[in-house]
Amino acid sequence: MTTQLPPAPRPAAPRTAAGTAPVFGGTSLPAQIRILTGRSLRAMVTDPGIVLFGLIQPVVILFVLTQVFSKMGMPPHFPEGVSYLDYVLPAILVDNAAQSAMQSGVGLVEDQKNGMVARLRSLPVHPGALPAARSLVGLVRATVQVLIIMVLAITVLGYSPNGGAAELALSAGLTVFISFSLGWAFIAAGAWLRRAEPLQNLALIVIFPLMFASSAYVPVADLPDWLAAVASVNPLTYAIDASRALALDVPGLDHAIPSLLISAVIAVLGMVAALRGFRRPL
Repeated sequence: MTTQLPPAPRPAAPRTAAGTAPVFGGTSLPAQIRILTGRSLRAMVTDPGIVLFGLIQPVVILFVLTQVFSKMGMPPHFPEGVSYLDYVLPAILVDNAAQSAMQSGVGLVEDQKNGMVARLRSLPVHPGALPAARSLVGLVRATVQVLIIMVLAITVLGYSPNGGAAELALSAGLTVFISFSLGWAFIAAGAWLRRAEPLQNLALIVIFPLMFASSAYVPVADLPDWLAAVASVNPLTYAIDASRALALDVPGLDHAIPSLLISAVIAVLGMVAALRGFRRPL
């Protein structure tokens, strides 16, 4: 007579309670994101060169552009009563937002290379915790960089926008949100490429042409016809025009809603693509 063994127990599903977040291994997803975000922020604080080197490019561009082009004649459609420094600073902030977003993807690649991802996969950690933590770290980094650039522009170069303090804060907030949404796009690219060099090359190929084919440095109406056609549909043009309109109190505020919608769509698509890429076998 054979003895029938009881069926093997199924793996326990994440525990939930009414009105609470799912629990993985005794820790909720928000708690995991908070822990991983704190880990990355502590690493960033102990290595301030990460933030410093991230500031070098936008600060250099800011000083070079303002010192070179501010002494030249302005194009016909340049806003009246606006200095070139006031005009170009919102573009510098958006460019910095894109560069900071790229670092979020690079950070995820580094976590994959140093074994952090493999270690987390052996633990009851939600797959989306680490990408979400990387996006929040990028948000903090972008905020710090925006504040530093604006302080340098005001104290050293005499940046004095026509908009009030509230409008200037909204302009900076829009820039940070753009960095957050682009950060998810680069996190997704890092999850799929898994190498820093192709990711950085991709950022250079995408960001560099889009910045110059926009209203960043010259009004769209003063660009060549073919380039103006590209700039008129360039998402960065909407972002730059909206940020500039808030800071300088000039026309272009109608681009704020399209800019927010485009950024939100990029963030959602980036989240989905990042999670799928992150789930792939190492």
